[in-house]
Amino acid sequence: MLKALQNRFKHSIYLEKSNILSLKEEEIFEAVKLAFDEGGTLLLDITIIDYLDFISPQKERFALIYNIRHKTFKQNLLLKCFLSEAKAQSVSSIYKAANWLERECYDQYGIVFEHHPNLKRILNHWQFEGFPLRKDYAITKGQLCTQSVNLMPEMNERLLEKGLITKDKEGNYSKCEKDLMFINIGPSHPATHGTIRNFCAMDGETVIANVSEIGYLHRGFEKSCENHTYNQIIPYTDRLDYCSATTNNVAFAKTVEEMLGLTLPPRAVAIRVLVMELSRIINHLVCLAAQLVDMGALTNYWYLYNPRETAYDFFSKLTGARLTNSYMRIGGMSYDLYEGYEDDLKIIMKEIEEGVSISLGMIEHNRIFHDRTQNVCPVSASEAINLGLSGPNLRAAGVQYDLRSAKPYYLYNDLDFDVIVGSVGDIYDRIMVRFEEINQSLRIMKQLLGNIPDGDICVNDASVVLPSKENVYGSIEGTMNHFKLIYEGVKVPEQEYYSCIEATNGELGFFIVADGSGRPHKVKVRAPSFGAMSAYTQMVEGSMLADAVLNLGSINIIAGEMDR
Repeated sequence: MLKALQNRFKHSIYLEKSNILSLKEEEIFEAVKLAFDEGGTLLLDITIIDYLDFISPQKERFALIYNIRHKTFKQNLLLKCFLSEAKAQSVSSIYKAANWLERECYDQYGIVFEHHPNLKRILNHWQFEGFPLRKDYAITKGQLCTQSVNLMPEMNERLLEKGLITKDKEGNYSKCEKDLMFINIGPSHPATHGTIRNFCAMDGETVIANVSEIGYLHRGFEKSCENHTYNQIIPYTDRLDYCSATTNNVAFAKTVEEMLGLTLPPRAVAIRVLVMELSRIINHLVCLAAQLVDMGALTNYWYLYNPRETAYDFFSKLTGARLTNSYMRIGGMSYDLYEGYEDDLKIIMKEIEEGVSISLGMIEHNRIFHDRTQNVCPVSASEAINLGLSGPNLRAAGVQYDLRSAKPYYLYNDLDFDVIVGSVGDIYDRIMVRFEEINQSLRIMKQLLGNIPDGDICVNDASVVLPSKENVYGSIEGTMNHFKLIYEGVKVPEQEYYSCIEATNGELGFFIVADGSGRPHKVKVRAPSFGAMSAYTQMVEGSMLADAVLNLGSINIIAGEMDR
């Protein structure tokens, strides 16, 4: 993919450290198409950089970034061009994932994508004025929504696309030959996990067409990041996928540490892997428990949920918080493992194994469970990739993509575990992949217990890590060091960089633009739940209404990560 692009666009500048190819504006669409043809089949993200007030002045204000991963899942490439105007050509005809990603760029930066099928706001509410991620938009300028949005125009376009209605020259829609019923599922509904609104056209019990509205939880994560130091951002990452907060911590801290060129001590690396795998387990447990409740299997809920509560007791003892842990720091972590942690983890792991075993025993050969899940809302491997799915949702479709294996980081290259894949990509596969991933995470944890090396939990670098209390209280140098790190933040050299990990729901990545100060110029999170929700409409159309509810649970949407 890279060589083909370099041969075709010889004038391009390849920045080896960041994997960024800079192209001319008029060539970016062709470059994206060539990248797709050369195996760049997974569009990870699309974002914009606003260079207004940037330390190094740019000729143009906005730059457009495409983040594309090769089908081998080992290489990713960022294609970049500067925009002479606030517009670009849509690539949604190449990647279905681009539909929502381009809407996000329009919503946050005001970039108009020509030939986009439905260019409208997606995170901010429909009455919102202005573009909040532009540098000249004040962070204190809040705007309230006073009326719900009418989704019928968008529904009509969806019905038109499916050939169920027609549209005349004046823009009037014909009446559908089918006697359709239109209903809202959510946002104030337990089955939509609180903050998602699905507007369905129903032919009896069958979902003929669906449009979704998100953004009810939108809190401006990326805007907040631009106004805080790197360590101050860590508590904000907790509130992304709040079912596995430490995983978000690691993803962000790892990105900044790579930008600083830091290598963590072996003990810190081992502890990070340990808590990430436990976080993966508790996230899967709540997903599976809630999903089974959605289909009426309440007993399973308690066998899966109770061990999760015990795991939260461990996190509370380790970090001082149960849910939003804020455990990581740039260059290490806030606390070391406490005395007796191994005994606590062994109890937790035993409870999880028992709960999973009992729950699986109740559904493995249950005809009702099979009828409700098998061949329901399937998505093929090629479609899953084109839709931008990752994590268990992509592996359930038979795609063996797990960054822990495909592009190992930390200790994963030395750990023994299997990448679990499905075959059909239906609700059944999505459930069973998560069940088995719990077993694989337990397998990883067992390899780590008793093998955590001794040593420091933070790098020995006074420009990154806070000094000890003894130094702060006992020397003026320690006091000054502490003050400058708190007030000014860790200073990251000027660069543009993307890094990622295999989080519970898939590839969780951070694209950071550093300007040399202690605060990032830009932070963009590649949120796997956002891509999963964008695929929801295609997955549920043609299914039953009850199946649409189950499917939402099966893709494990975490609203804090989805709409940020």
